[in-house]
Parts: sequence; C-alpha cells; structure tokens
Amino acid sequence: MFLKPGFEDEYQRRHAAIWPELKKMLSDGDVYDYSIYWDRDTNILFACQKTKGEESSQDMGFNPIVQKWWDYMADIMEVNPDNSPVTIPLK
Repeated sequence: MFLKPGFEDEYQRRHAAIWPELKKMLSDGDVYDYSIYWDRDTNILFACQKTKGEESSQDMGFNPIVQKWWDYMADIMEVNPDNSPVTIPLK
C-alpha cells in the first residue's frame, strides 16, 4: 500500500486509535494478527496478516465496517475508485 507524502503523522494517529469494531470484525473472522510496516523513505506500507483460515482482510471489502475504514483513510493513502487501498500482492 502507499501512504501519500505529508500524511505520515496523521496515518500514525489514525492507526493508534483503530476502531474497536474493526478490530473485532477482523478477529471474529480469520485474521488474528495484523501488522503494517512503514518504509519511511518510500512511504510504502507492507501489511502482514496471520490468519486461521483462507480469508484475509483483503477479502472483507464487502463489509460496511471495512468500507467505512477505507473511506476514512482515502484522503491519506493511494486508493482505488471504491476507496480500497492500492495494493500489490506479493507471493
């Protein structure tokens, strides 16, 4: 994922106060550990998720909580037309 330049502090502030309903939704699903690493030189965000099954947060875009989070983050990240973050899947 990609953080827009100049929004580094805002990104950290928003993620420090992640919504309880979003955390619950992830943990109620298959995601039990979700970490995001930030390369400050490139503003690339690398997400790593541990899951109990096949579903990751990237598969939860149908959920209204996820859609609300995407809308909340859209002004500070590179996003697709539906406000989902632009991502590059890695093997």
